[in-house]
Amino acid sequence: MDNGTHFRTCHLCEAMCGVAIDVKDGRIASIKGDSDDPFSQGHICPKAIALQDLHEDADRLRKPMRKTAAGWQEMEWDEALDLVANRLHQIRSEHGRNAVGVYLGNPNVHNHGSLVATLPFMRALGTQNRFSATSNDQLPHMLASLEMFGHQLLFPIPDIDRTDLFICVGANPMASNGSLMTVPDVRGRLKALKQRGGKLVVIDPRRTETAKLADEFHFVRPGSDALLLLGMVHTLFEEELVNLGQAEQWTRDVDLVRLAALPYAPEKVADHTGIRAADIRQLARDLADTPRALIYGRMGTSTQAHGGVATWLIYVLNILTGKLDLPGGMMFNQPAIDLIALGAMAGQKGHFGKRLSRVRGLPEFGGEYPASTMADEILTPGDGQIRAFVTVAGNPVLSSPSGGRLDQAFEQLEFMVSVDYYLNETTRHADVILPPTAALERSHYDLIFNMFAVRNVTRYSEPLFEKPAAARHDWEILLGLAHRLEKLRAGGRLPWRKELGWRAFKQLGPDPILDMLLRTGPYGGDGGPARPLLQPAMALISDLLPNGHPLRTLAQLSPLDQRWQSLPKGLSLATLRDHPHGLDLGPLQPAMPQRLYTRDGNISLAPRRYLYDLDRLQARLDAGPDDALVLIGRRHVRSNNSWLHNSQRLVKGKDRCTLIMHPDDAQRLGLKDGVPADVSSEAGTITLAVEVSDDIMPGVVSVPHGWGHHRTGTGQSVASAHPGASINDVLRDSEVDPLSGVSVLNGQRVTVTRTKAVAEHQQRASA
Repeated sequence: MDNGTHFRTCHLCEAMCGVAIDVKDGRIASIKGDSDDPFSQGHICPKAIALQDLHEDADRLRKPMRKTAAGWQEMEWDEALDLVANRLHQIRSEHGRNAVGVYLGNPNVHNHGSLVATLPFMRALGTQNRFSATSNDQLPHMLASLEMFGHQLLFPIPDIDRTDLFICVGANPMASNGSLMTVPDVRGRLKALKQRGGKLVVIDPRRTETAKLADEFHFVRPGSDALLLLGMVHTLFEEELVNLGQAEQWTRDVDLVRLAALPYAPEKVADHTGIRAADIRQLARDLADTPRALIYGRMGTSTQAHGGVATWLIYVLNILTGKLDLPGGMMFNQPAIDLIALGAMAGQKGHFGKRLSRVRGLPEFGGEYPASTMADEILTPGDGQIRAFVTVAGNPVLSSPSGGRLDQAFEQLEFMVSVDYYLNETTRHADVILPPTAALERSHYDLIFNMFAVRNVTRYSEPLFEKPAAARHDWEILLGLAHRLEKLRAGGRLPWRKELGWRAFKQLGPDPILDMLLRTGPYGGDGGPARPLLQPAMALISDLLPNGHPLRTLAQLSPLDQRWQSLPKGLSLATLRDHPHGLDLGPLQPAMPQRLYTRDGNISLAPRRYLYDLDRLQARLDAGPDDALVLIGRRHVRSNNSWLHNSQRLVKGKDRCTLIMHPDDAQRLGLKDGVPADVSSEAGTITLAVEVSDDIMPGVVSVPHGWGHHRTGTGQSVASAHPGASINDVLRDSEVDPLSGVSVLNGQRVTVTRTKAVAEHQQRASA
């Protein structure tokens, strides 16, 4: 790589901040914010500096590794890929195609090469036992978008730059940098909100980093958000505040929502939520009476026992108050690569509940089963039992409930392979680890997070460093495995057309596909001279993709097909290469009803599955308030799940993996600040230091997500020196939202006691 300054998008969270990386003598000299990036305008968070740490990490694997009786041994690539493909094929042949399971981790959505190559890889595996981080995160949002708007990726995005009232429920964008809301410099945008006379309201069981900036804050009991939101809906109807505005002409079933909300007067739900009835009513009035306003919720509202209903109700409140598809409200993005429109064109909008998981009967979503049932499918004998497993850029032992049970499950597999460049808590169970190149050695384009951005933007990043000769990109690894699996299934030889397709795919890689998607997108041109040359190759490649997949449909279109035509703005990969700081495509624009993909072209305000699930919520209301101690997670701006803890500069300083609890609870349990305590459930016990704080609601304790690096056999030295404790070792995988299948990560009951050794010491001292 040439010396000088190189511009890139940080891929370590959803914010897509632009960075300026200075390179000297082939090494990174500094990383700063890119002041010319039209989206982030020079802002970066502490994570951006870790781009250097990840690239230079001595613990990062560089060659394939095989587990042997004598320990881990390096392999050559062809030998490793042949071994993995042969073992997966053997197990599939002996036990059926569903004997192989796959888990895709969070980093995949930051990686366009992996996203593109996953399609033929999954097709080659042919298994229905697919899992991902989706069901530990955003599944209720995807279900609500599918049910109400007709497409699983059509998420309403907060127009934070133009709103005058931002009601934030169960979200902490100051720590997450936004979530399903790609928003660099949240602090600056919230400051601008206040400067124009706007108001920030935060509702959360903990006074979070975002809550400390709020004009108004309310504690809410974990898991009761759906009751709070129904109390607000009830108020809108009772006080005649419902006004859908322009959405009224393309929204149906408003009366069904009114009837559903009748039993949930604020006075009836106040004790359950911990929020006064008068405050619930005022929240509804403020949302209705403020012309430019919105209500937004994330992990706290979605990953709980009533996550499906709570997420639906947030959409409902925005619609009933006329805040959908208007500036300052919740709007729909128009990304340069519009996977939503492509999917709709191909008839692929998403699906839910087409089949149920083998052991617990949980519904699939988009072809994936909930991650909470992975261990069940491995540990439970019978037809379809998972006997081999593939993980791609994931660490579910730390990121999915019942991590200890997953440890047990992975250890009993006949074969396991991990595409990952760390020997971590999950990959230590693998028989083979296939490490891809580092992120700075490959190009970057945010296929996913551009769809969630609070402004329409686009940016492409060239590789910062040349790929080492002995290395392979993750897309090359996945395509190499897929090609081998297809040949094994075909008896060793593929038809000539398919073989040409594989060769074309491997030769072209993901970037020409990006170019085609940009050229045919809403800001593209007529395709230019590159299109006719690319078309034959893409037609061959399309044969390797699943039937009906958007990329397959697009690739098979004739160059003269009218669907190739788009706005004459000329956006292409070459254009983005000429604009290394990225391009501003403008603010969010009204897009309804053209953007709706429901069968009748209307918003379905009251899908029946949500109405049926209200019986379960009513039972909670009838049972009375629950005074059990419940657990919630939390995030930190210096972390991203479990995969940034091997950076010394991100984990240094005061211990962040603590048990936060209210002073009243600490006194009742005989605990003090800094004293170790045991947090226990049927899933297990973890021990960590108490942090007494009135920033958390009484009856609630909090443990951060992503820690637990104490397990033996890993190869991350910095993480092991700062192990913390994994919240997922006490979260039960048996608890899911039955409506959506999402894991319950917030609101599970736990017990907290003094650690036994401390208690015995105190008893001896008092004697």
